[in-house]
Amino acid sequence: MKRFALVLSVLTLFAAYGCSKTYYSAMESMGYDKREILSDRVENARESQKDAKEQFASALEQFKSVVDFDGGKLQDVYEKLNDEYEECVSEAGQVKSRIDSVEDVAGALFDEWNDEIKLYSSAKLRRSSQQKLAATKKRYNGLIRAMRNAEKKMYPVLEAFEDQVLYLKHNLNAKAVAALEGELTSIRTDVDALIKEMDKSIAEADDFIKTLE
Repeated sequence: MKRFALVLSVLTLFAAYGCSKTYYSAMESMGYDKREILSDRVENARESQKDAKEQFASALEQFKSVVDFDGGKLQDVYEKLNDEYEECVSEAGQVKSRIDSVEDVAGALFDEWNDEIKLYSSAKLRRSSQQKLAATKKRYNGLIRAMRNAEKKMYPVLEAFEDQVLYLKHNLNAKAVAALEGELTSIRTDVDALIKEMDKSIAEADDFIKTLE
C-alpha cells in the first residue's frame, strides 16, 4: 500500500494536467488497474470525511466557547473562531475533491468493464460478468449517494459559521457575543445532522472497499 501511495503522489501533478484516460493508462502500465485506484480513492475520501467530521465538531466547540465568553480579548476570540471556520472550509473542499476523484475513476472503470463484456465468446461468462458489474454498480451508487448527501450537509453549516464569524468581526463587543447565543442550538443541530451523515457515508465506504478486496 505504501508503494502504491508513493506512485500516486509522484503522478499527482501529471494527473492534474493530463487527461484521466492517460493517467489511468500510465497507472495500469505500472501494474495498478482502475479497480485498485478506485479502492484507494474511496479510502482517501473516507479519511477526508473523518477529518472533516472532527473539524466541524471542533468548530462547534469553539463556537460554544465564544457564547460562554466571560472576559478577555474579543479579538482573540474572533481569531480562534475564524481559524476554525477556515479549517472547516478547507476540509470541505478536500472532501468534495476526493469524492469527485472517486466518481471519475468509477466512471472509467464501469465504461471499461462494459466494453470488455462484449469481448466474451462464452455466453455464460458474459452473463456472469454482467451480473457482477450490475451488483458493483448498485453498491457504488449507494456509496456515492451517501458521500454526496454528507457533502451537502456541510454547506448549511459553513454558511451559518461564516455568518457568525462575520457578525463577530464587525461587532467586537459583549452584545455581539450575546446575540450569537441564539444561534447555538440551530448550529448544534446542523452539526449533529452532518456528523450522522458522515458516519453513514464512512460506513458505506468501509463496506464498498471490502467488496473490492
